[in-house]
Amino acid sequence: MRIITGRAKGLRLKTPAGLSTRPTSDRVKESLFNILSGLINFSEIKSVLDIFAGTGALGLEAMSRGANEATFIDAATTEIIRDNVTRAKFDNCKILRGDFEKILTRLAKKNLSFDLIFSDPPYAKGLAQKSLELAARLNLSSGLIVVEHGAEEILTSDFELLRKITYGRTTAITIFERKKL
Repeated sequence: MRIITGRAKGLRLKTPAGLSTRPTSDRVKESLFNILSGLINFSEIKSVLDIFAGTGALGLEAMSRGANEATFIDAATTEIIRDNVTRAKFDNCKILRGDFEKILTRLAKKNLSFDLIFSDPPYAKGLAQKSLELAARLNLSSGLIVVEHGAEEILTSDFELLRKITYGRTTAITIFERKKL
């Protein structure tokens, strides 16, 4: 697993041992970021939120491409994220350990909003839908929400569905946008 392009291009990311996390493959990540590059200019992205961050690969890729700052949330892998952030030499990163619902609620109480949100929870546990609903209800998104989920999972949202891409039999990525007022 590596950063594909930008300031930290080629950096190999540390990953947790074992099968407790399912990092986004380089092939899926490259496809996703090609799609996102057609929708947004990363240098105009002020803030990125990476929920269920795992290795931090999605938020770090956005930072490498020009996003200004990133916040990473994970319940278990914060030391790996911290190491990857340090090795990528990114300064504007916050790494938060704990329950994503509690952390998102705290972020909302601070009136924070993110231009780009990634959510990559464990598949088939209802967490993809739950994180999407929570981001909407707490008004955390000012732009795109990208959710990686099991291919059989169907997500619904008040956000505008921009695109759903399925990779094989197991993985799908759905991209939503905050509706324009």
